[in-house]
Amino acid sequence: MICRNFKEKLPDLLLEPESAPDELLSHVESCAECDRELRELRATMGALDAWEAPEVSPWFDARMAAMLRREQQAPPAGWLERTRARLRFGEKLSLRPLAAAALITIMAVGGGVYAGFASRPTPVPAQSSSQVIRDLQSLDENAVVFQQLNQLDGQSSGNSSNAGNSGNSSSL
Repeated sequence: MICRNFKEKLPDLLLEPESAPDELLSHVESCAECDRELRELRATMGALDAWEAPEVSPWFDARMAAMLRREQQAPPAGWLERTRARLRFGEKLSLRPLAAAALITIMAVGGGVYAGFASRPTPVPAQSSSQVIRDLQSLDENAVVFQQLNQLDGQSSGNSSNAGNSGNSSSL
């Protein structure tokens, strides 16, 4: 037997036992779980029948009227406070289209930014000739180093051909 179909009808059996179908009554008598659930429902309804509402304080009306006056005299809330209250206490269904639009906007902007990065050409690594040019430019800027290199160059060429030339090249 499928208890799920009968459990949906248990409140009807509890509230109007005369109008309950015989099939439901026979199922509850044969199924221990459904019988237990029906007894629990009866106990809950009995507890609710025995409950009494507490007495209202004699100053309740006066305090409520004072609070209402205070709220009416208060300045209207700003848009941030109204938005916060709507998000906290408002109906969530009305925010779904707004949230969907915000998500679509974020995805579109993010996709556009990503596409901009993806379509950007990759930088070409520096070639060795540009490095040589930078080295030569730094040597031109530093005259002392350049003179020392000339002296070394003159000494090395003087060793191979003439030792006297190294003195002339050092005076440059």
